[in-house]
Amino acid sequence: MFQETYGGPAAAFAASIPGDAVLWDDLVARYAWADADKPEAYTFSVVAGRTEDEVIRAFGGDPGRARRMTFAEAADEQADHLYEDYELLRVVTSGEHVVAIEWGYHGSDPGIARRASAGGGEFFSVYRDVNARHQVLHAIDGRVDGVFDPAELEDAAWLDPSPEVPVRASDVSFHMDTLCAESFALMERTMGVAVDPAWIDTDVPAADGISEAVPAVTVSRVAEWALGDEAEIVARAVDVRFEAGGR
Repeated sequence: MFQETYGGPAAAFAASIPGDAVLWDDLVARYAWADADKPEAYTFSVVAGRTEDEVIRAFGGDPGRARRMTFAEAADEQADHLYEDYELLRVVTSGEHVVAIEWGYHGSDPGIARRASAGGGEFFSVYRDVNARHQVLHAIDGRVDGVFDPAELEDAAWLDPSPEVPVRASDVSFHMDTLCAESFALMERTMGVAVDPAWIDTDVPAADGISEAVPAVTVSRVAEWALGDEAEIVARAVDVRFEAGGR
């Protein structure tokens, strides 16, 4: 089943470069909410080839402690533990993909991307923080093959080293007013999943089995120490080191 997803929609979207400009503009317009003032910080991660419980574990959480909660409720609860190692992850199943939503940064960590995509999976995340830092990250089969800050691309000629932009993003012109919308549009084009902003505010009831009409939704605590001893948080996306696959 996963092979059909990866070899079909995902590959087709990745290959649609440069694509139709009108369709791209419409796609970007659909994600205008992502550049609004609220929410001001988030990470959305789309994972192929994994169940919700597997994604929660990849982020370092415990599926057994999952509970239902809206994105806003999760943000409020994290704010109550501002100076503690306390993170919450919201997980939504969309078709054959799992979407992880957090008021945090774990989905922007290359180590988690490698772990969540290992063994034939695929991972794509869009990150934005309160200091206007952004990141787009893609990993496949346990290997990060693209990570960059779209805000840096306008100044790429003056950066050393220059941002390494993957082929799938080489045709995208990022603009400061629409950085997040363009990042989400790239995510949808690559993964074949449309991110629904209603997932942020809606407490969708969990159901026996997965259905498109009523997807299962869980929230799990994710502690920073669960990132592992090999985690390395870097200041800029261009500072991420790449390794050959197969390790």
